[in-house]
Amino acid sequence: MTAILPRRPATNRRRAVLRRLPVWAVAIAAAAAAAWVALLADGTPAGPATENPGKFVVTALDAVTFAGLLFVAASGFTLIFGLMRTVNMMHGSLFLLAAYTAIGLQEAMVGKSRNITPADVGVLDWLVPMLAGAGVAAVLGLVIQQVFLQWNEGQELRQTLVTLAITVVLADQMLREFGGLAQRMVWPGAVTHFLTIMGERYAVTRLFMLGVAVLVGVLLWLWLTRTSMGMVIRAGVDDRQMVRGLGINIRLIFAITFFVGSFLAGVGGVLGASFAGAAPGTDGSWLLNALVVVIIGGLGSLKGAAAGSLLYGTVVAFSPAYLPSQYSYYAIIVTFALLALVLAVRPYGLFGRPA
Repeated sequence: MTAILPRRPATNRRRAVLRRLPVWAVAIAAAAAAAWVALLADGTPAGPATENPGKFVVTALDAVTFAGLLFVAASGFTLIFGLMRTVNMMHGSLFLLAAYTAIGLQEAMVGKSRNITPADVGVLDWLVPMLAGAGVAAVLGLVIQQVFLQWNEGQELRQTLVTLAITVVLADQMLREFGGLAQRMVWPGAVTHFLTIMGERYAVTRLFMLGVAVLVGVLLWLWLTRTSMGMVIRAGVDDRQMVRGLGINIRLIFAITFFVGSFLAGVGGVLGASFAGAAPGTDGSWLLNALVVVIIGGLGSLKGAAAGSLLYGTVVAFSPAYLPSQYSYYAIIVTFALLALVLAVRPYGLFGRPA
């Protein structure tokens, strides 16, 4: 009697091919974009990279330095939302509050409230306000976590509503206290210079911002991977009951994590205020930036936050420079295309995994 064998292997092969199709689509899209930037970008603000290599290098540096700012802003969000699985929609408010606090302290240290120039600002006149602003954001974040969020762990919808309500309250209070005009944190004069790169001028302040981001990333990686507290944090995310069974106070560990995440939001806020200023509405835009970075990179992944920041920064820098001039206004659409492509290939993000 002839046995009839099932055809599951063929079906599985067809499914595997279908799963690989988005990868091929992404590869083709990346190759087409590279060819356009290198050879075909006539009629764009930057022009083809082979004809204008200086503008290409400057755009690439803009992408990397902006990615550094994105990483600092998103790393705290990654800790709180990704690792702790706590929905913290007030991340942007902590970002903006730290910026306003640092600006006010810098004005007090310099002795001017208006017309501050980089020549008036020393390194300490920038560093001390940054640490103070980030500290204020960290303390406020910890208080809110202990009072409002600790008792509803695992209730994402309730956490979202609570933190959104706190965001509205903080936004109104900051508008009342600091006004509705844009304010700016002034870089120290020691880093306010320009370099000449292939005939193009480039600000040293952006490289300084990248250096701060790299330092933050290295310290955060060492804390999470080379210390006992970092190991407990990662273990507590995977299995809280087991960590509690070992006699570890997981609530204390997560409180420290929330403090650090809020501190990083504050550092990002001061960098953002130095880079582009602070104004009402900045909190919402940077909350969106952090969300996009974490979604692209994957929840709870530090290297995912770095990769997501780099991809997002590349799109933000290259889209207006290499889209045709009459279509550069639509550069924001490329960001959503990036998000859709990444999620089509990796539904949990580049380095994410199921919660």
